[in-house]
Amino acid sequence: MKRISQRLIGFALLAALVVVAGCGSGRLVLPFQLDSGNLVAPRDASMLTSHERAVRGLAAILVRDLGLPMPPSFTVYVYSGRQIFEQGLIQDAQVTPVRAAELSEFAVGIGKRRQLLLNDDAGQARGREWLRLIAHELAHVSQIEMAGGEGRAEQWLAEGMAEYVAFTALERLSLDTIAARRALATAGIRNHAALVAARLDLETLGNPRGFTVRHLKEGSLPTYQLAFLMADYLITRDGFDRVVSYFRSFERRQDRHANFRETFGQSLDQFEQEVLTHLKTVVR
Repeated sequence: MKRISQRLIGFALLAALVVVAGCGSGRLVLPFQLDSGNLVAPRDASMLTSHERAVRGLAAILVRDLGLPMPPSFTVYVYSGRQIFEQGLIQDAQVTPVRAAELSEFAVGIGKRRQLLLNDDAGQARGREWLRLIAHELAHVSQIEMAGGEGRAEQWLAEGMAEYVAFTALERLSLDTIAARRALATAGIRNHAALVAARLDLETLGNPRGFTVRHLKEGSLPTYQLAFLMADYLITRDGFDRVVSYFRSFERRQDRHANFRETFGQSLDQFEQEVLTHLKTVVR
């Protein structure tokens, strides 16, 4: 028992030193060790009063309530502003300088393989949207873990599912509802360029670079709302577990078209036409 206690104390001191060292430079580093069997999902948001508690509590909801896998260990980086966030993307996440500069202009959170990077500009965290952001990015960490790597699955589905997961987490915490977010998203895409043109172009939305270009051109919020509604339609039609199976399929084969067809029983083109018809109906 004494040896175990010393190891635990040593780990806690190491984590504290990492945190303290990070704070002075506007960079907070939080190493996490998760034992899925011992996670307890919070009943409400009253205890999620720090970055560490929020990450641990939301990870518990993802694992216990939604059945999503999380890596046994991962690291959360919290930065105090855009420039520090940009440097963190380069130094901590090995993102290219050009991509880091682009991402830091609009993103406030990035989920990577066993990493979560958050821009807590001026300490504006702790509210409902901050919890939504953490849950969204934790969903990406889970997706990447299931797929065995980054950028393999359809990007619109990765983003849409992450929004679905985040809204579900908020609903579990009595902070929001899926129905309310669905209604907001439906109103938000009514005049979206893709619906007006009657062409969603999932081929472009399916890769990370194409998704970024589209939301910079057509607006971040409506593009994410569109992704959420498409993922929500697929989850309602085929079930959340089927979408989880889709991400797991990339560990065996890295073919986005074949994996989609095999998992959902139709090609991406066929789904695009089906979901376009659905969206045009619900926005009337």
